[in-house]
Amino acid sequence: MTTTSFNDGWSVRDKTSIFESLQGAVETESVRLPHDALIHRDRSGAAGRTSHTGYFPSATVEYAKTLHIPEDYRDKRVTLELQGVHRDAMVYVNEVFAAQRPFGYSTFYVELDAFLTYGAANTIRIEARAHEDSRWYTGVGMHRDAWLHVTELVHVTRTGVQITTPDIDARRAVVEVVTTVQNESTGTAQRSISTVLRDSEGRTVATDTALLTLRAGSTSVTRQRLYVTTPQLWDVGSPSLYTAVTTLLDTGTAAEERETRFGIRTLQLDPVEGLRINGTTVKLRGACIHHDNGILGAATIGRAEERRVQLLKEAGFNAIRSSHNPLSQAMLDACDRHGMLVMDETFDMWTVGKSAFDYSLSFPEWWERDVEALVAKDFNHPSVIFYSIGNEIPETGNPLGSDWGRRIAEKIRSLDETRFVTNSINGFVSALTEVARIMAAEREGDAPAGVNAAGDFMGAINASGMVTERTAESFAAVDVAGINYGETRYVADSDEFPNRIIVGTETFPRNIDVNWRLVEENPHVIGDFTWTGWDYLGEVGIGRVQYLADGEGPSFAAPYPWLAAWCGDLDITGFRRPMSYYRETVFGLRHEPYVAVQPPQHHGAVQFPSPWAWSDAVASWTWDVPAGSPATVEVYSDADEVELLLNGESIGRTAAGRDHGYRAVFEVPYAPGELTAIAHTAGSEVSRASLRTASEDVRLKVEADRDRLIDNTSDLGFITIELRDAEGTLITGADRLARVAISGAAILQGLGSARPDPTEKYDSDEHTTFQGRLLAVVRPTGVGRVTVIVTADGLEPVTIALDVADASAERGRGALLGHEAALPVPPITSAGGR
Repeated sequence: MTTTSFNDGWSVRDKTSIFESLQGAVETESVRLPHDALIHRDRSGAAGRTSHTGYFPSATVEYAKTLHIPEDYRDKRVTLELQGVHRDAMVYVNEVFAAQRPFGYSTFYVELDAFLTYGAANTIRIEARAHEDSRWYTGVGMHRDAWLHVTELVHVTRTGVQITTPDIDARRAVVEVVTTVQNESTGTAQRSISTVLRDSEGRTVATDTALLTLRAGSTSVTRQRLYVTTPQLWDVGSPSLYTAVTTLLDTGTAAEERETRFGIRTLQLDPVEGLRINGTTVKLRGACIHHDNGILGAATIGRAEERRVQLLKEAGFNAIRSSHNPLSQAMLDACDRHGMLVMDETFDMWTVGKSAFDYSLSFPEWWERDVEALVAKDFNHPSVIFYSIGNEIPETGNPLGSDWGRRIAEKIRSLDETRFVTNSINGFVSALTEVARIMAAEREGDAPAGVNAAGDFMGAINASGMVTERTAESFAAVDVAGINYGETRYVADSDEFPNRIIVGTETFPRNIDVNWRLVEENPHVIGDFTWTGWDYLGEVGIGRVQYLADGEGPSFAAPYPWLAAWCGDLDITGFRRPMSYYRETVFGLRHEPYVAVQPPQHHGAVQFPSPWAWSDAVASWTWDVPAGSPATVEVYSDADEVELLLNGESIGRTAAGRDHGYRAVFEVPYAPGELTAIAHTAGSEVSRASLRTASEDVRLKVEADRDRLIDNTSDLGFITIELRDAEGTLITGADRLARVAISGAAILQGLGSARPDPTEKYDSDEHTTFQGRLLAVVRPTGVGRVTVIVTADGLEPVTIALDVADASAERGRGALLGHEAALPVPPITSAGGR
């Protein structure tokens, strides 16, 4: 068997009808997968563009690739693996229909043999489209990896190696390896399966060989039990991975070999101990995330997926929820390597649609195949501990509709009994018909309205007896009750449903101090997943703070040119926002105070933060306002008290810590200089932190996350561009246009900032900083040197160099999905003065 990346050599163009194509050639672009064909298109606020998708247009595209098929492939099987094509994919081989897949996030396989011309060139053409099919930015196209598999007629099936660890103690672990082999030849075949287990250092720890005889046209299974002594257990703190090398042998000669990474760990769940991993209770510090990679759009390039996992882990999270569709295989691999727990979610809808042309139109026919694809993808990943069967599904409040939940849950259990099943239920949505009547009555009675009131109203509805009754059947179908925005249920449910285990599958970020106390104090509540850990494209402005003029009311969605939701702890480029440091403090992971300042120019204005908003505070003491202007300063601390100093003079001292929401607020007259927060516990100083006013000596600081990249389709280099003064203070209020020039063995894959309402696109070589920062992403195109030159008007240019190494020379240094990548190295940094 040979498996090769199928990411290179593609072209993409807008799809036209067969009749329009007669009028002339359509502009075609050469691309490397994973690819998003939508992110660089023009946005606008014109009719037909929606806030949900970031005011992007609809699009239908087609990708094409030509490959030579040797004559000797007649006696082999050739299969194309597509890990995700959004959406309504149609696959043609030599212009003959070969396969389709409506869902944009499922891995599917196309058996090419019946369509191939041997000894000649063959063409693969794949269509994809996006049009009002989701409530967020989806992108369009072949946004995940593609692979080409060539096997003998007797071969291991596509998902034919499944590994479980059913019996573990300190002395040894039982590793059960199930291998499924198919005989597509016309005669009986005798084969043997050799399995070798290796630890993280590559040492052989167990071996076994099993014989197998297959009749013509049959499929059979071998089940090998191997024993690993003194096993290294996988958990969030030490994510130890093993590798199973499975070899299919024909009379002693290797006909096929596969490597499968897995982890050895136990999962336990009950309402007294909560969730236990390897016997230790774990509380889930969870982040909901969407699938996009910010300025890269929907392209799930391996290194971008890994970087997200690393940065979320560094910010204090130990779990992610894939909202609201299955994670990429690249991200699952990264979660395995870095010890991030995963709740992998199936769908945002079942039979009741939420958008005009969404997956509900395909669900009745396709759900079972997509669930099978989800489980097959996740099965060997130790990071996956939950399957979520849906998000805020209206049918969960209907006795007949909830039967879909039982069917999905039982389907998953029939495929994988080793993990837990949940459903992310919002009782507000489950009882939507009654809620609509209540809201109509309140409107007639002049009740308070707006998104903030809606958040409080949602909590009240979720706690109601009406929701208890409506959701009982749906919650009974799963192992863990996933509750969206329903922390008002947590305590009461422990009495009414003593066997119910709860996880906050989606919660308002501003409520984390209250929610986390509920998690800590109630063993049946196993964690909290905030909306969101990482900001995303679409649902624009749901996390913004609105400043309202007299007579003006709040709105849910922001107008064009807003692009981001602006509700993430980390912004779309991966930088931590103040909310992230607050959450880290609440989690008990940070003990140094964090200081942030609400923009003084808005002081005194009527603020309207949505339930998904924190505040618009920035960690800066550089403001373009007159001295003496009032400013609101926020200090996040777990200490008993916080004292604030301005240029050495005390502004005051106020309580903080758990009983005061971990937050101290001060009103301060602005004056350039130094603002210092001192944390006191039991009357003594425990730590301090400062903000300093930046000087006018502006410099470019340029830093690459790594100086050595790998020449494959999964690697990227991330380059941070910042405006700082001579002392290193970030200059947040003097943004300017910066330019990036790339030469050598790489291209500029994307350039952009975290600005939530940009008018600039991400495919230009120039972009304006936002709050003093910009992110450039480079993608290797070969082996050799890469030179990056960053310039900005009035500033000294900065040049940094990167090296791109051959992928085959780097094997064993760490992995991205299906490819080998360099281990992290210290960042390369350069700074220029004016």
